[in-house]
Amino acid sequence: MLNLALSSESSSAMREHDLRLNIIKTARAMNALGINQGTSGNISARVDGGFLITPSGLEYEACGPDDIIRMSMDGAAEGPHKPSSEWRIHRDLLAARPEVQAVLHAHPTFATSLACMRRPIPAFHSMVAIAGGKDIRCASYANFGTEELSRATIEAMQGRTACLLANHGMVAIAGNLSGVLTRAVEVETLARQYCQILQIGDPVLLTDAEMDAVLENFKTYTRGLDDPSEA
Repeated sequence: MLNLALSSESSSAMREHDLRLNIIKTARAMNALGINQGTSGNISARVDGGFLITPSGLEYEACGPDDIIRMSMDGAAEGPHKPSSEWRIHRDLLAARPEVQAVLHAHPTFATSLACMRRPIPAFHSMVAIAGGKDIRCASYANFGTEELSRATIEAMQGRTACLLANHGMVAIAGNLSGVLTRAVEVETLARQYCQILQIGDPVLLTDAEMDAVLENFKTYTRGLDDPSEA
């Protein structure tokens, strides 16, 4: 029995080590894809008893697995650095949405531009459904790192898998790290397209009925993004 317990602990430790590496890989990809700059964004992934999150102010290229912070759901942190200042958003989304395994917050140029206008993204394109609904909402403004911002984010994410944060950036959730990065990239693509359309005029929006049909199709389209077995 002791050997089985040790084997289980060893396997769990290996899985967490791999998850730490995957968080770093995703964070580096986030910057390489242009949806974040420097150390301003943050990424988390659920683990037993809490979650892992990127540290505050440490360049992702310099991050090793031991630099990723382990946090419990009561806010206690384990690691050599401070956790991201936005850890409350990550903690509260993971607590509110048991199906979610990964959270990404970033400051992509076009999504942030719309967020600074406090302008949601309407149903100008069927891909808006990748955020879970008929539009991509913009959360109300609150200072970064605060419980108030976390509450505003949770509200904007009701029935959604991504939202903008007023005068700040964007947030996405998914069932795995690859999925959350894919969703965040698509939201930034939509934001860029919408910004470009607004230079021409107001787009023709899809109707509620048309978006209902799109959302039905998206139940299978986004399966890989939200499947925890794909983590």
